Amino acid sequence: MHCNGTALVFERGKMLMIRRAGNGEVVFTVSGQMDRGNVAELQSLISSEATGRRIVLDLKDLILADQDVVSFLVRCEADGIQLKNCPAYIREWVLRERKTRSYD
Repeated sequence: MHCNGTALVFERGKMLMIRRAGNGEVVFTVSGQMDRGNVAELQSLISSEATGRRIVLDLKDLILADQDVVSFLVRCEADGIQLKNCPAYIREWVLRERKTRSYD
């Protein structure tokens, strides 16, 4: 469901909210629980933005993520997307994932 720059995703008792704000850069604020099923939704929102616009993912309200989300976040950073307010446990997981990938 999309309304006023906000996407709400409900799945099996979980809720994820993605809010979009734009003012020179596009900021997607991600709140709630995110898993494999939500990655495609966020990827679609990111892909719909104009080429060349700076994109930021604000993760301060992300309370739960799985391995697929962390892999997605690693790819986002590699593509130049900034991760802002990343919870410490997710940041550590992203750093470990990036280090593991660099040796593959």
